[in-house]
Amino acid sequence: MVNAIKPTLGPLPRVVASTRTVGDRPPELLDDGGTIARRIIQIPNRDEDMGAMFTRQVLWTLREKTGDGTATAAVLLQKIYSLGIKYIVAGGNAMLLRPYLEEGMKVITQELDRQVRYLEDREQLVGLAETICHDPPLAKMLGEIMDIVGAYGELDIRQGSALELSRDYVEGMYWEGGLLSRSMADDEIRYRSDTTNASILISDLEIKSPQELLPLMEMAVQAKIDTLWLVVKSISDPAISITLNKANRKKIRVYAVKTPGLTIENQMFALEDMAILTGGKPVYARTGMTTESVRPEHLGKARRVWGDRYYFGIVGGRGDVRQLRQHIRELKESFYRKQKPDERKPIQQRLGKLMGGSAILTVGGLTKDVIEVRKEMAERTAESMRGAIRDGVLPGGGVALLACCKALQARLHDSMEFEERAAYHILLQALETPFRVLMENAGLNPSRYLVQMEKMGESSGVNALTGEVVDMFEAGIIDSATVVKTAVQTAIASAALALTTDILIHRRKPEESYAAP
Repeated sequence: MVNAIKPTLGPLPRVVASTRTVGDRPPELLDDGGTIARRIIQIPNRDEDMGAMFTRQVLWTLREKTGDGTATAAVLLQKIYSLGIKYIVAGGNAMLLRPYLEEGMKVITQELDRQVRYLEDREQLVGLAETICHDPPLAKMLGEIMDIVGAYGELDIRQGSALELSRDYVEGMYWEGGLLSRSMADDEIRYRSDTTNASILISDLEIKSPQELLPLMEMAVQAKIDTLWLVVKSISDPAISITLNKANRKKIRVYAVKTPGLTIENQMFALEDMAILTGGKPVYARTGMTTESVRPEHLGKARRVWGDRYYFGIVGGRGDVRQLRQHIRELKESFYRKQKPDERKPIQQRLGKLMGGSAILTVGGLTKDVIEVRKEMAERTAESMRGAIRDGVLPGGGVALLACCKALQARLHDSMEFEERAAYHILLQALETPFRVLMENAGLNPSRYLVQMEKMGESSGVNALTGEVVDMFEAGIIDSATVVKTAVQTAIASAALALTTDILIHRRKPEESYAAP
């Protein structure tokens, strides 16, 4: 498993070809460790397959969590595990070794934290993106986008039909759930309406008849509201026809968009965020409220509201600024408390909408396959860049891990226990592995450069593209601190777990494994 991923490490990766399991399409050409691991679903030997599938799960989980770092984690895991096996075969005790490996992990993490620097300009963002994706045009575009939208900004990456990349910036915040009728579009060709100084009903109501809508429209007219947007789960055709009546339209223009979110929980979160942005109060059907219950104070307000076939957006919401800031702080705290990617992503999306940074990146290419791969690479790179903007960066090219060796050597010098010394010896050799593999993939001799780098600063490393020894920060060769730390922690913890696994249990008939005893 790891040998299939190892060639992808570095700025000059060797591509891995993966035969497709369906259809007659040509093989996939991959240089992403997580995707390569995901494509390997079984190997023949049942005992070896369990180890391979364990490694596969470790790497794909890391890929989902950070977007990058799978190749680094893979070579670290392989080195620690193989050296650990030699220690056990020589008579060592894996259970005594494990706590010292975990202690060494803490030392490495502390040393990585010490080296962290924070991004200061767009050029550094571009350099980081290129380190991850090795695609200069894509890196330049993502550097610009992330510089504008920030760590939490909304970035919608879509497949395009052109050869080139393109991007658009969306003012304000937008949600999925466009106009519920084409008749409500002021510009029917573009299927879009764009209004200013609008009021907004924020709800999950279903409006089934004109009689439900008329009291709401009368209340809005009395409150001297001339533009009203309805965020509703659905609205019937007869109710829509009331809003389009010429006499009614002279008094008030009404537009309806769909309540965003596929689940009740997602709908609640979206409505809560909208209410805080605009100063309104959500109207929930389950509380027994109807359109007749709505009062002017329930309505949010915004400088501009727009809607098209698929989305609607709010620009310049007129909610309480202090309440909005407090809400954002609470969401950030919740984001950092969560560890699983599927729990973090919805919070990050909410923060992006609330903080007002939104962009659309359209990925082009020569063929459909190229576009698919490039889109996936853009998503992976953007996710890794978010972590770097939040938590800082480290010198790239394996240099940050090499700089941790001094602290481990000091621990080794002071250690007396055999297992402790063995653990530090294993970790010291492992920390060199990403640098060595990266150099070998670039056709360079790692041993020659290690001697040269020892005479320079700890952020000095090798530009694999030119073969020159440079300061990695000054050269813009950097890695996300979050990615590097997570890769190291994942590799050490996983290797320690694998080394202390003594028994493999196979089921003769997997389909019967869930049967009642």
